[in-house]
Amino acid sequence: MSPFQSPTVRLRRLARELRTMRERSGLKPEEVAARLGWSRSKVSRIETGRTRASSADVADICDLYGADSPVRAGLIQLAKDVRQRGWWAAYADVFTGSYIGLEDEAVLIRQWEVQLVPGLLQTEDYARAVISAGRPEPHDTGDVQRRVMARMARRTLLSRSDAPQLHTVLDEGVIRRPIGGWEAMCGQLDALQAAARRPNVTIRVLPYSAGAHAGLEGAFTILSFAEDIDPDVAYVEGTAGDVYVESSEHVDRYKMAFARICDAALPPEDSARLITEVKGRLAHD
Repeated sequence: MSPFQSPTVRLRRLARELRTMRERSGLKPEEVAARLGWSRSKVSRIETGRTRASSADVADICDLYGADSPVRAGLIQLAKDVRQRGWWAAYADVFTGSYIGLEDEAVLIRQWEVQLVPGLLQTEDYARAVISAGRPEPHDTGDVQRRVMARMARRTLLSRSDAPQLHTVLDEGVIRRPIGGWEAMCGQLDALQAAARRPNVTIRVLPYSAGAHAGLEGAFTILSFAEDIDPDVAYVEGTAGDVYVESSEHVDRYKMAFARICDAALPPEDSARLITEVKGRLAHD
């Protein structure tokens, strides 16, 4: 396992390994809880990654399941590594949930966006306008600025030596909606074109002329990882809460939807020309 792997991915892996060990042992969660003197909910939280198991917890579990010494040592070390902090810990008041940690570890990010430029591609002015619009009035300018800076820190992912591949498809409305005014939007469109010149970034636009398409139900992101034992995750962000989809069957549906959206979208070169055209119209309005 890479020493640079994010704590979030480590936690997913530890939870999955412990759950697999229990299933192989033939024990039910309530039986494990009874033998270890734990609550049934503690076993469930550990196996779903909602609770970080301590090294002592993992040692007790391994002893119960009869794990051999190398497996036991590896899992105890993994439990210790889970407690390391990712860079985003400095913005714990801004980033909630598991998404940033998963994004940080992904080697391939596929995104379909219907309303906004994705956070990884937003300029500072665009991000400020988006964040301000979502805050109650009058909003705390200090809080808005901190969230903007957190988003700018997140953007550095795409320029790292181990940067992921980013494949983004934007609904045409995303590039036509003048978030922050025409000047800020022109700057954002420039930034999209600059990002698209990176070898690890592909940006495509789904035109209005496509009509009905596979992405009508809303935006989503699919994250893929380097290790085969770390399954892909589909992520859907919503006002009522974020949804993480890990079932391979359901993730495959998102992959199929993304492939169909790509089939309906303009090629990258035509997408770049459309962005240039929209920018030109904005500048003259």
